[in-house]
Amino acid sequence: MANAPKLDLTVQYAMAKDGLPGRAQFRAWARAALQHDVVATLRIVDADEGRALNRDYRGKDYATNVLTFEYGPDASLAGAPLAGDVVVCAPVVVREAAEQGKDPLAHYAHLTVHGMLHLQGYDHETDAEAAVMEALESFVMMRMGFPDPYQYHE
Repeated sequence: MANAPKLDLTVQYAMAKDGLPGRAQFRAWARAALQHDVVATLRIVDADEGRALNRDYRGKDYATNVLTFEYGPDASLAGAPLAGDVVVCAPVVVREAAEQGKDPLAHYAHLTVHGMLHLQGYDHETDAEAAVMEALESFVMMRMGFPDPYQYHE
């Protein structure tokens, strides 16, 4: 039996932690999405930092829900852990959850899983890639006891 992937995750709060999930929750959600060893930082930010990062790194001048920065994408081939940062913009998560009729906690979990999958090489640029990534996200979320994030009622 293969060893379970290892996670070395630092959780940073770049804003007041009131009402946000705790470090243990973020770690559990990140671990649930692991397929490879990962060393990462998960940073929870406000709208200003989220917008600045999205503008500076993606050329899009608005705060988005989650950004993933991969470092050394071929590291797993050499047996080293994958490394990167996942940035979750709290105000966007809360707004989207309200708009989509979702529990904010479930949306935080989903975006953590989504970011960790990006870190491990998954993407959704094409319909085929999106289908694979969304199916995996749904599987991980339901395995953790959350509803399928792509089956919501507006």
